Amino acid sequence: MHMKIRNIVQTVSLVALAGVISTGCVAAPRALPTPAQAPASSGLPDLGGREIKVAIENAYLPFNFVRLDTGEAAGWDYDALAEICKRLNCKPVFQEIAWDNMIAAVAAGQFDMAADGITITDERAKVVDFSDGYISVQQRLMVRKDETRVDSIEAFKNDANLKLATQKGTTNYEEAIKLVGEARVMAFDTFGDAVQALISKDADAVIIDDTAGQGYVGVNADQIRLLPGFLVGQELGFIFPKGSDLVAPFNAALKSMREDGTLQKINDKWFGPEFNLTYDDIKPGPTPAP
Repeated sequence: MHMKIRNIVQTVSLVALAGVISTGCVAAPRALPTPAQAPASSGLPDLGGREIKVAIENAYLPFNFVRLDTGEAAGWDYDALAEICKRLNCKPVFQEIAWDNMIAAVAAGQFDMAADGITITDERAKVVDFSDGYISVQQRLMVRKDETRVDSIEAFKNDANLKLATQKGTTNYEEAIKLVGEARVMAFDTFGDAVQALISKDADAVIIDDTAGQGYVGVNADQIRLLPGFLVGQELGFIFPKGSDLVAPFNAALKSMREDGTLQKINDKWFGPEFNLTYDDIKPGPTPAP
């Protein structure tokens, strides 16, 4: 998933460790209040008010973004981490970083963790530790609503003239190459750019996680739609430097949130039909590395 639509929607492949960025991230515009200490009866670990430095993109609806109208940083990641730190007695401190450097920067210890809709994969787990999965996603193909040449994933795969767009450096990109071959894949810096290419007819489909795809279609029902079926199911999780002492507490907090229904409430808020912000409503994220 680790994982963006500008001028549209009325809407992690492993980064080489050699690409570790230098320090210079931009703090998110909103600081969350210091959460109250978790009740002693909660049975959860107490992190003693510890600050947790969180890498975040602020450019990935509905996980994290900054509203243009208010300058407020918001999204699934902000709500989930606020709740986790309330239960663990910690304080998330968010710092912006472009997606293409995020995994490498966490692996190098520049951050305590990252939150960005990151797909759990064996390859990434070689360099970072993952939390338990917090939501399952399926990769699907998005096409224009007036597309008549194909009506299924298999039909798209078999038409050598059709181009498939997605974001580079993501599991979606890897799956796109598996599906149609590298020559037919158009890679963009953001999912937003990929979807824009679809709408402008420069690409014929976008491979995207269904949680994000449903949102795009919901506010662009007159322009795009999802083909039936899915390619692969995956889980998203938070990432931490190898050996981090935060993994077990965060997993304990996520478990408690599943059991009392809080995690589902947060999922419903950000992946439900009432969420209608588009990429035109948010600020651009940090500039990707050259």
